[in-house]
Amino acid sequence: MRPGGVFDVKYTEDIAIIRTKAHWALLLSGLCLLAVLPLMASSHYLVVFNHIGITIIAVQGLSLLTGFTGQISIGQSAMMAVGAYTTGILAKRYGIPFWTAIPLSGLSAGCVGLIFGLPSLRVKGFYLAMATLAAQFIIPWMINNVRVDITGGVFSLVVPPPELMGYRLDSQFKMYYLIIPLAALMTFFVKNIVRSGIGRAFIAIRDNDLAAEVMGVNLFYYKLLSFFLCSFFAGVAGALWAYWMRAINAENFTLIESVFFLGMIITGGMGSVTGAIFGVIYLKFLDELARVLPMLIGNLFPAISVGAEAALQPLLFGLGILVFVLLEPRGIAHRWEMFKSYYRLWPFSD
Repeated sequence: MRPGGVFDVKYTEDIAIIRTKAHWALLLSGLCLLAVLPLMASSHYLVVFNHIGITIIAVQGLSLLTGFTGQISIGQSAMMAVGAYTTGILAKRYGIPFWTAIPLSGLSAGCVGLIFGLPSLRVKGFYLAMATLAAQFIIPWMINNVRVDITGGVFSLVVPPPELMGYRLDSQFKMYYLIIPLAALMTFFVKNIVRSGIGRAFIAIRDNDLAAEVMGVNLFYYKLLSFFLCSFFAGVAGALWAYWMRAINAENFTLIESVFFLGMIITGGMGSVTGAIFGVIYLKFLDELARVLPMLIGNLFPAISVGAEAALQPLLFGLGILVFVLLEPRGIAHRWEMFKSYYRLWPFSD
């Protein structure tokens, strides 16, 4: 639907992602804002922005699997570990440049994701969740106990900073200009996938896999493709994490992180590319709130300030998801769509 008085006269206009001059203006303004944001942000918020960018990539992949295909995974963080260690090994042992190591890390995580996605051909729901949960235990165990001479075992694997034409990206400021453009590119990639025949097949499987199969959708191919793409995105996110943190350990990729990823697509909105971004920002905002509130609580009630930050993070996470499940189960993206519909129909919105 277009704003009042605006009409499509060509098919290319009808299918365009950026459809009006106002959209182009907003897009260019947003890109300019992202470009200058590090110049105005403190070092702490640069860390926050970089973390958000990496998380958006991982959550967009999970959104393809859970939001669009209807398959659940509780092992996204483990797939990030595969990508991170692939990058760490390629960069440290073989000197592979980052523009090669990042896609190779995505491919390695995608191939591992195919293995844990095989049960989706026979089971679904709770049973599939348990099958993918196995990745969250098997992969960290293998990192810590198999070929420790390569992975470093329980010790952190130090990753050299990425270099671009001899320019080392060895600070939060410099890494921002690698992470955020990649996050934007991967989001654009997801947007185009869900608009293609592949995306329509994913949605058909989500809505009714039996009916989709009757209509000619190859469940074997598309379910495994969904798991591959989900894990590929996690691998790219893990590769960026390795370059960002510069020292990686299996303890960085925990079950709670996988649960957080699921919470982000629930609060942002299932089956929405924009919703994945909203969910990441919303829960990261709650994380920052959990960091600030203990200082305020400590000023008012010094006796209970100890340990308040550790307690507030899971508390706010649980409450944040509960509010959306009860009051807005379709997530922030649904409210955003309602706002856009109001704008498009104005002045006849009422």
